Amino acid sequence: MKATRQQAKGAGSFKWFSASMKTLSEYALRHNLLSIAYAITRLYFLTIRIESVNEDELVRYLKSGNKAIAAIWHQRIIASVGYADRFAQFEPSVMISASRDGDLIADVYRRMKFRPVRGSSTLHGKEALTAMVGDLRDHAFAVHVLDGPKGPRGVVKPGLIALARKSGVPVVPVYISMSRAWVLKSWDRCLVPKPFSKIVIRWDGPRAVAPEMDERTFEEVRGGIEARMLENQRADDHRFGWTDLI
Repeated sequence: MKATRQQAKGAGSFKWFSASMKTLSEYALRHNLLSIAYAITRLYFLTIRIESVNEDELVRYLKSGNKAIAAIWHQRIIASVGYADRFAQFEPSVMISASRDGDLIADVYRRMKFRPVRGSSTLHGKEALTAMVGDLRDHAFAVHVLDGPKGPRGVVKPGLIALARKSGVPVVPVYISMSRAWVLKSWDRCLVPKPFSKIVIRWDGPRAVAPEMDERTFEEVRGGIEARMLENQRADDHRFGWTDLI
């Protein structure tokens, strides 16, 4: 009974937090406060040391006329804010939820020189996927959030494989780990790096996806990428002493 009451209390607190964040997001959009908040966030990330692994190889790969879909866990998005603009020269696209909450996120990505494509697996998904495939015909780089917008955490959804298969563009997993962080009580256990912490961003090699495959092969490819990304992410987390983050 005690555990049930604690779970109910926790669920109630999360609902209150979500409602509060939604209200704040709408207020920020209405009053054009996002530019101030983003500037403060950028200053905050100046206190954090960011180290990248294999970034030069990826940049050379893209500059050589190749294309890539960067695959990232939803849990690690905030940790990428101080790093993402290093790829501004490639004007990457990213799929953002078509919901009201997505308006704020889309604005943040625009400030990082990304090009938001609105839609998700739960809202206007087919239209957004078609738009992303079309975008990759003219641009070299896209970012795909694997388990967004609502989880389950650590599960590669079919959208990544569908995007890679239809566009013919390989998947490049990215692993983001950090020395110290706050772990939020959200569905993804979102990580917020603490001041003066260290973030390591490691790029994996490109993984091609065949344009034609049956359902069984599709699931094998999806599961294979998921297993590889979880193994690598957990290994990188373990180097900082983390366990059971994802």
